[in-house]
Amino acid sequence: MKRILARSGCSDEGYRLAVEVLRGGGLVIYPTDTSYGLGADAENVEAVLRVYRVKLRPRTNPLTIAVSDFEMLRRYAIFDEKMETFMKSFLPGAVTFILPKTERVPDEVNPRAIGVRIPDNPIALELIRRFGRAVTATSANISGEPPAYTPEEAMRALPDIELIIDAGPLPKRPTSTIVDLTGDRPVLVREGPVPFEAIIRKYEGVFQSS
Repeated sequence: MKRILARSGCSDEGYRLAVEVLRGGGLVIYPTDTSYGLGADAENVEAVLRVYRVKLRPRTNPLTIAVSDFEMLRRYAIFDEKMETFMKSFLPGAVTFILPKTERVPDEVNPRAIGVRIPDNPIALELIRRFGRAVTATSANISGEPPAYTPEEAMRALPDIELIIDAGPLPKRPTSTIVDLTGDRPVLVREGPVPFEAIIRKYEGVFQSS
């Protein structure tokens, strides 16, 4: 595994190497605003299937993706202006929203919808922006094990990954709050650092306003 030191920010060369790995169908461990994540080209089916394999993750447990901004998000998810206004209250941030998907999302990522977030981490955002496509946003660990908050934990869990962007120890925060927006009202899928009550309040404020 190649280690790119990014303790005070990632270098241009580090981003170049990481993007090269992603474009070649490889996997990259990268820092997020919650824990270290495992990134693959979300549109590359073989790379996505490898994410399931290395994490020992059941295929019945769909993956989520990370994007750099709302312009990129529109390539993968279907939502209107009101929904965008609502989501912008929490993104970038530690919330994953499940939305109806576009045809760009392979069924191997999720056959029914797509969970997407914009991580509030400058290295993650710049990596995705330079790559130009969504990356998988699953945690860099074996499925069911605790998240990795240090590069050493991530490398021990997933030793066969091509590259890690080492930003040092991350603050120990819970993995992102997951909220399903595919129905009539938001449904909490997983509790996380952003309270569901705050999400509901904002949703009602946006969608019940005249």
